[in-house]
Amino acid sequence: MAMTMKTEGLAELSSRISRLADKAELVAKKSLFKGAGVVADAFGQAVSSIKTEPFQGKKDMRLPSPEEKGALVGRTGIAVFKGTGSEINTLIGVTEAGGYTYIGGRKVAVREIARSINSGTSFMQKQPVFRRAASKAKTSATQEMIREADEIFEEIINGSG
Repeated sequence: MAMTMKTEGLAELSSRISRLADKAELVAKKSLFKGAGVVADAFGQAVSSIKTEPFQGKKDMRLPSPEEKGALVGRTGIAVFKGTGSEINTLIGVTEAGGYTYIGGRKVAVREIARSINSGTSFMQKQPVFRRAASKAKTSATQEMIREADEIFEEIINGSG
């Protein structure tokens, strides 16, 4: 038994799909930026949760000094996005801006302070605040990225994007 089927609107559907494909990289970048913002905010909050104690000279294990914590305040950020064809990525963490500070009269890299606090050293207790912040923010960052992508794709499909 032979059947004939007639469809309409395939040209419009094809046009919409083409618009989606053309805007995919833009959608990915905007979505990634929203998610990265959530993680960067979590990192900023993590810095404020670092436990400190005044520096009291050399001792076996110590907490970071208030000066070391202060060197990290306001220095979390999002790096420039890098795209490699089908991939777009970025880094979130302590920024390079003003990469050094003076602690106890000694010039120290801000990133070194962040790593020392997060991973610990032979003389500083480990406080994995950045690792915890990244874990904690993962779900909400992913949800924010999906929400942003859905919103942009909806605008594109409806013809306003």
